[in-house]
Amino acid sequence: MQNLQFPIEFTFKIGTLANDFKAMDGAGRIVAYARQKMFKLKEDIIIFSDESKTEELYRIRADKWIDFSTAYAFTDVKTGQTLGRVARKGWRSIWKARYEIISEQEEHQYSINERNGWVKIWDSLLSEIPILGIFTGYLFNPSYSVSDLNGEERIRLRKKPSFFGRRFELTEIKKIESENEVRVMLALMVMILLERRRG
Repeated sequence: MQNLQFPIEFTFKIGTLANDFKAMDGAGRIVAYARQKMFKLKEDIIIFSDESKTEELYRIRADKWIDFSTAYAFTDVKTGQTLGRVARKGWRSIWKARYEIISEQEEHQYSINERNGWVKIWDSLLSEIPILGIFTGYLFNPSYSVSDLNGEERIRLRKKPSFFGRRFELTEIKKIESENEVRVMLALMVMILLERRRG
């Protein structure tokens, strides 16, 4: 996942038990394939190089079992090196999702913030109504911003109109330093798996 070309699209597989998605860049190449292990007490996510799932690139593991303040550590499978982590900001994430991206030196580098909490609420409420619930994937499309410590937006992630909420797009607002690209991408992959499950 080096030298990424934006926009990048996450597309979830439909009709499987596993929570899988592929990440495809602006040049049309698959840059990663994410698979969330099923039936685990602690989250365990594997990032592969492509859909064949033959080459593992990264592992993402939760430090706690079902908690609002869980942190997810990134490990490079080839080197065994820890690349940092992303931490969900507890009760503050109930209304609007908030995560912090932390480097391997334990420094807070970026924040991920949901842009409008009402979108998620209306989506959850209306999805319970028969027939109308089918169309919420087209009506309500949350978006998230990755900002640096100065509050400057660097990347925006938004759900694209689609049935079952299966497509998300990342656009680059301002260039992220190349050494941080992988960490930010892994953090967004974790976040979208968690937030998509919440509704």
